[in-house]
Amino acid sequence: MSVALMWEARAVDGRGEELLAWVRERERELPERPLRGEILRAPQDRVLVITWWNAAYDAELPELPEPDGELVTRTVHRWRFESVGGL
Repeated sequence: MSVALMWEARAVDGRGEELLAWVRERERELPERPLRGEILRAPQDRVLVITWWNAAYDAELPELPEPDGELVTRTVHRWRFESVGGL
């Protein structure tokens, strides 16, 4: 079964590059490697990380932590999706 985890945060104004660097460093520190992953950035200093895992939907999977409150404008948003088939 394939599970996608999504992690999204918005940086404090002007700190988008710093948040992106923080995410890249934390991604390298994950105890396990996902099947694949992607880091996306939006113009509004938003960073989205999507990782795909070969695991059961309710499996314990490594996730990125919460960044320092001075780096982001609000609590990180997290989503978990279970694959239901391809297009």
